[in-house]
Amino acid sequence: MATLAPPLPPQLSFEQETNPWEAQAARFDFAARKLNLDPGIWKVLRYPARELIVHIPVGMDDGTIEVFTGYRVQHSVARGPAKGGIRYSPDVSLDEVRALASWMTWKCAVVNIPFGGAKGGVICDPKKMSQGELERMTRRYTAELIEFIGPEKDVPAPDMGTDEQTMAWIMDTYSMHMRQTVTAVVTGKPVNIGGSRGRREATGRGISVVCDQALRYLGMPVEGCRVIVQGFGNVGSNAAKLLSEKGYTIIGIAEYDGGIYNASGIDIAALTEHRRVAGTIVGFKGAEVADKHELLTRSCEILIPAATENVITSLNAADLNCRILCEGANGPTTIVADDILAEKGIFVIPDILANAGGVTTSYFEWVQDRMGYFWTEAEVNQRLDSIMIQSFVDVIRYAESHAVNNRIAAYMLAIDRVAYTTKQRGFYA
Repeated sequence: MATLAPPLPPQLSFEQETNPWEAQAARFDFAARKLNLDPGIWKVLRYPARELIVHIPVGMDDGTIEVFTGYRVQHSVARGPAKGGIRYSPDVSLDEVRALASWMTWKCAVVNIPFGGAKGGVICDPKKMSQGELERMTRRYTAELIEFIGPEKDVPAPDMGTDEQTMAWIMDTYSMHMRQTVTAVVTGKPVNIGGSRGRREATGRGISVVCDQALRYLGMPVEGCRVIVQGFGNVGSNAAKLLSEKGYTIIGIAEYDGGIYNASGIDIAALTEHRRVAGTIVGFKGAEVADKHELLTRSCEILIPAATENVITSLNAADLNCRILCEGANGPTTIVADDILAEKGIFVIPDILANAGGVTTSYFEWVQDRMGYFWTEAEVNQRLDSIMIQSFVDVIRYAESHAVNNRIAAYMLAIDRVAYTTKQRGFYA
């Protein structure tokens, strides 16, 4: 399979390289050019449909008032309601939210579910806020978005710094304004208030499925397949757990506060229990201490970046020593790094395919809420596995038939689907 990479502007600065919106736009442009996309549709799909900035006053526990800045970007609603997470982080920016919203459009199209892309975020440090402060901020943020979200408009979900409880607050706030319980306004809720079984593990499960497919495609055995995971949050921990159960050997885990390594394999169940008790993977007795940055470059068959964007850049891509890079996080690899990985012959499973298990099961949750009828976990998992396998096959076929790398193939497949629908619908004037 050819591993062509998109051309890069000369002398790209590191700041430009790591700007997520610029990276998304460059990949979109390259894929659109390969598709010979109509110039008018190109313009329509390149930019978000709507961007909202809100300033949220919150009464803090100490009696002071703080004002937080929040965003919600809706990139496309051509194929259905906008869909995308809400993240709470000090590093949230409008460019990041724009990029994540567009990635959601392409991600939903890659797995062929009837959503467009959206994303939201609030600039804050949730680790330094009490539950009461987080609840008040979440409810006011929801109230500011009340006209822009809803089951038929835009359906938020958890992301970095948010969780099931955050979604419960959003659902309740929206329901109070609507004067009726509206469970389908968000996904990733607790199961007892309309959440889906299997949703919490879905992104990690999807990663495990595409890893299986990559090994099969490349003719590699599961036995002896060494895996290093960066990030041990929801995505990384569930991917590690499921892969370990399938017979993969998890040899390294990197987290924000440190890393661990065991060439013979890490007991993921024991590590999960240690983290539950200690609040960190640091100090786990079943592995040796390792540098969290150096772990990314150790020898392994599969490397799974499952934390944040821009962890594989021009500074470290040449040092990667894996056969497969499976992107659990959104935007973990910069466009400059793509070139380097192609030269090294690393098989990349791009983020808009690899981590699409989460939004796929969010779609299942939305469907179940609207039906008022809920599936068993086995039914959810079976449906998820089927979609992830078919989507992997679709992307590989696109890569082979168009002689492009997997990332550009995924973009081309997604853009083709969204462009087709956009043309069919036409433009209301």
